[in-house]
Amino acid sequence: MKKNTRILLVIIFGILFLYLFNNYSDYNLKRTIQACILAQKNTSSSFNIEETKKFCENEIRKKID
Repeated sequence: MKKNTRILLVIIFGILFLYLFNNYSDYNLKRTIQACILAQKNTSSSFNIEETKKFCENEIRKKID
């Protein structure tokens, strides 16, 4: 009985962990893109927000894949 309960608790904990991990991955991606845009703004003399946002998204998605 204890063994079955322990296995059930591990499975429930694993499901909760995966749910939270998937839920916050999009948040982390957005924060990373914002940090990249800020860094580009601080280092670039000619700054265009749209071009910089596209550049950062492409570079970060390349590194993820």
